[in-house]
Amino acid sequence: MSDEKKFFESMESDILNANIPEEEKSKLMKNLLNLKKQKINLMITGATGVGKSSTINALFNTEKAKVGVGTDPETMEITRYELDNLVLWDSPGLGDGKEADNRHAKNIINKLYEKDEHGNLLIDLVLVILDGSTRDLGTSYELINEVIIPNLGENKEGRILIAINQADAAMKGRYWDSDNNRPEPPLQKFLDEKAESVKRRIKEATGLEVSPIYYSAGFKFEDMPQTPPYNLAKLLYYIIEHTPKEKRLVYAENMNTDRRMWKDNDDYKNYRKSILAQFGEVVSDIGSAIYNAGKTVVDTVCDWGRSAWNTVTSIFSW
Repeated sequence: MSDEKKFFESMESDILNANIPEEEKSKLMKNLLNLKKQKINLMITGATGVGKSSTINALFNTEKAKVGVGTDPETMEITRYELDNLVLWDSPGLGDGKEADNRHAKNIINKLYEKDEHGNLLIDLVLVILDGSTRDLGTSYELINEVIIPNLGENKEGRILIAINQADAAMKGRYWDSDNNRPEPPLQKFLDEKAESVKRRIKEATGLEVSPIYYSAGFKFEDMPQTPPYNLAKLLYYIIEHTPKEKRLVYAENMNTDRRMWKDNDDYKNYRKSILAQFGEVVSDIGSAIYNAGKTVVDTVCDWGRSAWNTVTSIFSW
């Protein structure tokens, strides 16, 4: 049983056994039910071959994922990974031919318009992955500018993240420092210019200002060791930053627990420390909210908060 499920069961027991009026119990149980149903729905898409699967595997503990597909014809080709309350929607990208592209675009649009049981848009955040190893990003721009952004609804800038994968291959492997797993100055300059070019072209086409980041997910081939990722902590930081604050702790239970995946490669910012700060802020807010709702469940929340905090600190505090 996950720590999250234990947390909810303990809270429910505490509320039902508390010496408080039934009206207060009913209110607390309703709030608990709403909290228990909280989910993150993250769509990951991009042109064919950009490394969506390797990115998902690098970021999250996908070994415990339940895999399924949509039941209706419009979404049957979108793979759903369920990791407790984190739901990943792995959408086929464009680049498989005109007929397939039209079908994939329709599936993505339908999913972006889908609503949850409360009438809110189902997808919290769309992560669009671009291929850093090629100059031809026409298919990616078509996906971003004509399929995703026009169908994001309100708060477009807060719901889309552009990430350029395969940074190590951006100049056909040149100027990549393999010993330190980072770009040398000429490649760093090239990647900065590429990110700025993507930002500018999206702005010109849609009016939306999005700041792309670049990274490398690494890869694992059969029984070979996982090649180390680059800037993965930065990617996770941006995903968390764009996620509604009340939902961010869901990531803590589902991150890749291999500490080697989270080495900071960026000279300018310690993203592991920033991730810890984001989680710590949410734990503090949850504790305060539950304390104000009823003292009987404070101890349970504190225990769960410490458990979540211990999980992330064991990965990032080194």
